Amino acid sequence: MRKLISTNYSAGAFNAATLLLRLVFGVLMMNHGYDKLVHFAAYQSKFINLLGLGSTTCLLLVIFAEFFCALFVLLGLFTRLSTIPIIICMAVALVKVHHNQIFGEGQMAYIYLTTFLVLLIIGPGKISVDGVSGK
Repeated sequence: MRKLISTNYSAGAFNAATLLLRLVFGVLMMNHGYDKLVHFAAYQSKFINLLGLGSTTCLLLVIFAEFFCALFVLLGLFTRLSTIPIIICMAVALVKVHHNQIFGEGQMAYIYLTTFLVLLIIGPGKISVDGVSGK
């Protein structure tokens, strides 16, 4: 009981928690990117055109962030760097697509944004490619 209300934590618990965050949210984000990758033509015509880049370019950038960067986060490879495109993607989705409705349709974008911000701050932990290689 005392351990449940304690604010202390071990390095092993911290590393296990970062591993769990990376695995769960990496797989979930990859699922979003995989759907866009597989159904590229269907998304291409109705995708947002941000900053005049064109809908195809924006879709390619989103697929890069949601699938490939999420894969890097999942592996713990270049984790902090890989979270940045995902954070930008989720911020744009929250503001432009879901109109800042964090308690409505934009709730998942907000959860992803917050989770990847946390991973940007705390890093991948020791149980990762970055952790094993000593980066």
